Amino acid sequence: MFYDLIASLVNGVLVGAIYGLAAIGLTLIFGVMNVINLMHGATIALGMFALYFLVTAAGLNPYLSIPVVLAGGFVFGVGVYWVAVHRVIGGSDLMTLLATFAVNMIIIGIGTAVWSTSPYNVDVSVPQLTVSLHGYTIPGTQLVAAALAVILAGLLYAFLYYTRLGKAIRAVANNRQAAELMGINTQWVLAISFGIGIAVAAAAGLLIATLFPFTILSGANYELKSFVVVVLGGLGDPAGALLGGILLGLIEGVSAPFVDVSWTPVIEFTLFVLILVLFPKGLLRFGRGKR
Repeated sequence: MFYDLIASLVNGVLVGAIYGLAAIGLTLIFGVMNVINLMHGATIALGMFALYFLVTAAGLNPYLSIPVVLAGGFVFGVGVYWVAVHRVIGGSDLMTLLATFAVNMIIIGIGTAVWSTSPYNVDVSVPQLTVSLHGYTIPGTQLVAAALAVILAGLLYAFLYYTRLGKAIRAVANNRQAAELMGINTQWVLAISFGIGIAVAAAAGLLIATLFPFTILSGANYELKSFVVVVLGGLGDPAGALLGGILLGLIEGVSAPFVDVSWTPVIEFTLFVLILVLFPKGLLRFGRGKR
């Protein structure tokens, strides 16, 4: 039982890092423009299918496909922003929800027509990094995916805090009117922020697709997990999202040896409600000052 728990915890941390990366895209968009992105799950699914076609059609290495998916996700996100989102920025929350939900339904509808809902799979193997622990095997793909998720999250953090554009994004997030008075083109900053959020979500989908089979509907599950993660880490806090993802993975890892897997969503969303009630700013933001 002890080794069962250790293996589950390790697995939970590794998968949790990917949950955190997926949630960073969601929380970045909310933090900068106060938009809850309901096309988040569909974007994750597009990242999965992008990997599938880059590997099968173009013959790219799965991990070398990440820059391509990031670039494609960014361009797609900026396009969606100008077409569907920027007109409702500053309006009611319902309008932004409906705009992103409409894009979500378009993606799922087209994806279902083109790819159906049959599962797809990308054959990825990194046997030289596979680790065995008292009869339990931790696949090398899981280690690589978690490491890449942390690296991408770290690069995004460095971009936001140590580049001119990143500082402009944070300025717009803190006070849009003051940023405009300082000469920042807030419309383009919002478009770039939305593009980055979509790109990060697509990259998370790519990493997930190296581990599990997927369909065009698979992103919905990770979207729901992303909402739990951002509640754990605090909306608008990318660093908290990564920590929240790891915490959610740990919770799944701890519960796995003791409860049936069908109870995992019940545990997660019970936790979701409790944190909303007890720590509305996020569990991991509790006790921290405003940055």
